[in-house]
Amino acid sequence: MSLYYLLIVAIIQGVTEFLPISSSGHLILLPTLTGHVDQGQVIDVAVHVGTLFAVVLYFRHDVASAFIGLGRLLRGRIDTDGARLAFLLLVATVPVIVIGLVLKLTGLDDAMRSVAVIGWTMLLFGLFLYWTDQKGPTELTAEGWTLRHAIIMGLWQAVALIPGTSRSGITISGARALGYRREDAARLSMLMSIPTIAASGILLGAEVAMQADAAAARDGAIAAFFAFASALLALTLMMRLLRSVSFTPYVIYRVILGVILLYIAYS
Repeated sequence: MSLYYLLIVAIIQGVTEFLPISSSGHLILLPTLTGHVDQGQVIDVAVHVGTLFAVVLYFRHDVASAFIGLGRLLRGRIDTDGARLAFLLLVATVPVIVIGLVLKLTGLDDAMRSVAVIGWTMLLFGLFLYWTDQKGPTELTAEGWTLRHAIIMGLWQAVALIPGTSRSGITISGARALGYRREDAARLSMLMSIPTIAASGILLGAEVAMQADAAAARDGAIAAFFAFASALLALTLMMRLLRSVSFTPYVIYRVILGVILLYIAYS
């Protein structure tokens, strides 16, 4: 794979992983629209690892608290904020792992990788994001995250297995519908991404570990670095903009792209 195309893949993954515009949809569209060969699972694993490091670094205080709390949780104790956060993140991750395995084993995950599917999900879930973001004032904070809300947001996260939905977009929409403030909805969504991306990376990594050669490892390292850098930049900018800007710019982008893709799919 050429360095130029490798950088494009890494940057697209990094930028779109945490913005509510669907990283998987863009990565599926890239070879479809350019005619280039699919980047393959080695690169998929690498860019996932890169974005994982980016979100862990950005939310390092929350991650450290949850990691320490995980030790208490494993001993059956949920008596600290960190243990509670670790517990709720694990609960929110269960639906996407279970449904993801079902889709993979049945082959439905490949069946949904089409321009038409991505066009519809871009459009419809973009409008859903707009509705939940604009529906009224919200006051809940991330510190008030409950078990019920973790389950609901976890189910919404599983919907993002449909290409073009956007994991961050649908979980932010779910949080906004429940009454969370914009920054807190985004914070919960990003924290939920950590065990989800880690689980996905482990699953894919197990499949490709024995196949990767020196060239693939080199390409993977390059992709991981640029995915990390672009993801950290995109995440930082989005979290700062949410203090004064709504999710409407992302909605506009989704609607325009969705309409274009539907035109391509059905023309």
